Amino acid sequence: MFKVGFFALAVSLSPLVRAQVGAWGQCGGIGWTGGTTCVAGSACVYSNDWYSQCIPGATASVSASSSSSSSKATTSSASATSSAPAAVATGFVGTSGQKFTLNGQEFTVVGENSYWVGLMNYGTADMNKAFADIAGTGATVVRTWGFNEVTATQSSPYYQLWTGSTPTINTGTNGLQNFDLVVAAAKANGIRLIVALTNNWSDYGGMDVYVKQILGSADHDLFYTDASVIAAYKNYIKAFVGRYVNEPTILGWELSNEPRCAGSTGTTTGTCTTATITSWIQNISAYIKSIDKNHLVAVGDEGFFNEPSNPSYPYQGGEGIDFNANLAISSIDFGTFHLYPESWGQSSDPSSSVWGSQWISDHATSQKSANKPVIVEEFGVTSDQTDVYTAWYSTILSSGLSGDLIWQAGSYLTAGTTPNDGFAEYPDGAVYPLIKSHAAALKARG
Repeated sequence: MFKVGFFALAVSLSPLVRAQVGAWGQCGGIGWTGGTTCVAGSACVYSNDWYSQCIPGATASVSASSSSSSSKATTSSASATSSAPAAVATGFVGTSGQKFTLNGQEFTVVGENSYWVGLMNYGTADMNKAFADIAGTGATVVRTWGFNEVTATQSSPYYQLWTGSTPTINTGTNGLQNFDLVVAAAKANGIRLIVALTNNWSDYGGMDVYVKQILGSADHDLFYTDASVIAAYKNYIKAFVGRYVNEPTILGWELSNEPRCAGSTGTTTGTCTTATITSWIQNISAYIKSIDKNHLVAVGDEGFFNEPSNPSYPYQGGEGIDFNANLAISSIDFGTFHLYPESWGQSSDPSSSVWGSQWISDHATSQKSANKPVIVEEFGVTSDQTDVYTAWYSTILSSGLSGDLIWQAGSYLTAGTTPNDGFAEYPDGAVYPLIKSHAAALKARG
């Protein structure tokens, strides 16, 4: 009798004692049992079926069911005529010829990389600060990682756990629910996301974990050819991509960060060629399109050409990438390339700025030939950054290249300074205003 009476009292009082949710906090989603009312000055805005967030300045009062199998927020009758926050993404980014489009208008792809935003124990306030710093440059897009393969559980975010040859998708608070926070923070700051789904390198797991766990092998290129490995990767894609099919904050998916025949192990079967990876790109990109008709798909490669007689290493095709062949694949919507002259042995003859400008121009030529958008989605030098980036930005503008994302964003957060590999650009640095002026110029160029 006491238990029943106490329970009834608790139920009757629960709506009164449930705390209001602070700015940027979660206020709804499938399985959510916390508060659904935001503090004054914020409103609960639907992000996806698993996550709604209290966004400061939002004028639409939104409620999100926590018990329904579909928790899409609905506008309350009291505010049915209120307009949605300007930052909330509507419409999916598409392409038309060499341009990106959004709701029938040209959309400029310009911004930064932030691989770290969904991989460390950042709270919602820090995630929003990071995206706000990037948005401060006039950025429209951020590229980030949608993967972390682990073989033991950990407190920091990870997205797939391997037990022997069996992978398990992590849908918990430090798994896909954490990526929901990334999407919500990007949306709140008017940013679209390009998301890479695995890594050529060992950082955060990547391809070699699949090959090692399933096949017990160090031969990196088996990732592209072994049926069991490909099936496991498609299973991951189905879970990750499938979660965000209806989320317009996602601009597009990338098959991998910097795919090559060889990875961090340095070993291969010796049979990998440009045809091997091109065939894999056709297979995986078509699979993504089969489950997600809304989002764009790209490779995420470094843009190496396949000209064996060319004296310059990035043009020779030795890494297994044929940029022009891959761009021609019908299920690839836009081209990507990277630019690191120092790492590629091209920094002194000719200089980084001259070699890099030619690299940009050559990819702009490919863009025109394929009549698809092409972006330089990673680029960086560790010395003379202002001078080199000024030259490269000028070439991007004059060549007609569709867009660019610098490597990489930096922020000062309550959790500490974000990672700096020598390329990071912070809001108080010399390059930040250059990024800002370039974003304005690229938007004005159209």
